[in-house]
Amino acid sequence: MSLLDFSSDAFIAAFFLYCFGFMFYGVSALGRKWSNRSPEEHMRRWGRIAYGVSILGFIAHVTFFVTRWIGGSHIPTSNMYEFMTFLAMAIMFAFIVVNAIYRKPLLGLFTLPLTVIIVAFAAVFPQEVQPLIPALQSIWLKVHVTTAATGEAFFAVGFAAGLMYLLRTVDFKKTDERSRREQRWVEFTLYVIIIIIAFIGSVFAFRGAGYEATFTQENVEISDAGVDNTTTDTVVYTLPPIFKPYNSQAASMDSFLFIKEPLMETPHWMKGVNAARKLNTITWSIINGTILYGLLRLALRKRIGASIHPLMDGIDEDDIDEISYRAIAIGYPIFMLGALIFAMIWAYIAWSRFWGWDPKEVWALITWLYYTAYLHLRLSRGWHGSKSAWLAVIGFVIVLFTLIGVNLVLVGLHSYAGV
Repeated sequence: MSLLDFSSDAFIAAFFLYCFGFMFYGVSALGRKWSNRSPEEHMRRWGRIAYGVSILGFIAHVTFFVTRWIGGSHIPTSNMYEFMTFLAMAIMFAFIVVNAIYRKPLLGLFTLPLTVIIVAFAAVFPQEVQPLIPALQSIWLKVHVTTAATGEAFFAVGFAAGLMYLLRTVDFKKTDERSRREQRWVEFTLYVIIIIIAFIGSVFAFRGAGYEATFTQENVEISDAGVDNTTTDTVVYTLPPIFKPYNSQAASMDSFLFIKEPLMETPHWMKGVNAARKLNTITWSIINGTILYGLLRLALRKRIGASIHPLMDGIDEDDIDEISYRAIAIGYPIFMLGALIFAMIWAYIAWSRFWGWDPKEVWALITWLYYTAYLHLRLSRGWHGSKSAWLAVIGFVIVLFTLIGVNLVLVGLHSYAGV
């Protein structure tokens, strides 16, 4: 067995250990009412088991990271697969640090599924070790990416604690306008998480079934001299094409249910090679996410937030509020160092300028400014409780767009990090 094969096995082991850790955290929360022990003793016992399994998952994850680094001869943070696996590992590290300080078992009930989702999302991308392009052959790859991701990992723990706070404090039985508005936004947050899960499930399901559709797309460009340059690109879909590429023809296509041919063509302004495929993936994610959400609502017979709310009984909301703030306060200077200061130094070395308004640079700045505003409002204006929790939740949405949306949707100097 090669070192890279062993690395892949360690990654799979980490994934399943994280899943088991999440299930044990679930037992610690769900089993309180049926346990012969007191609720506090039951939570402590199963919380310790869940934490131990999570630590084993983290050790397996670190093993994956180190062996892939050695086997690939460079730090595994150079593409979306490697970066997202590192981010998941960093979130577990941040959780271990925060949990060691506050010892709140239920924090794992929200942090572990976030880690599992990111690990599963990473597996969607090509997993082969790729040689570094010249721009990435620098020690600043190690410094910039690892510190930026570690800062984002603490933001993720702040998000998990913020969401816990909202699920603990929002009263799903009240019917006044303010309560209903809070209920709707909490439910929408959970709906978005379900869409992300549906995206991962859709990709794996169709990939496992071997689905494929191939299109040939003609691109016409008129040069400055008036010469008509026509090129042909091949676009491969792994999800049934609701949207086909602009100005394209199907070369081959498997049928799926009622989709025997593309339902519609991508608009002209989305004529890029990958634009139609991304729009198609987003559409399938929303469709399947909505179906999954509907099935959960039918099974639970009430809102998902209302179903989770009773699990938060006995949790000190002030402690959760403090955990969310402290996690973000720890992540803020680390993110500033990695995503701004170290990034600008590397940009000067690689591109001879500190700042160039590249989309990734702009969104890193937006993220930093947002969390700067968060800390200002928290410390100077006294925004505690639900206001602070909502800021933590929205902030991580911005982080996710900076990580995923910019890399996969916008075009810039960081596009090498995409699929």
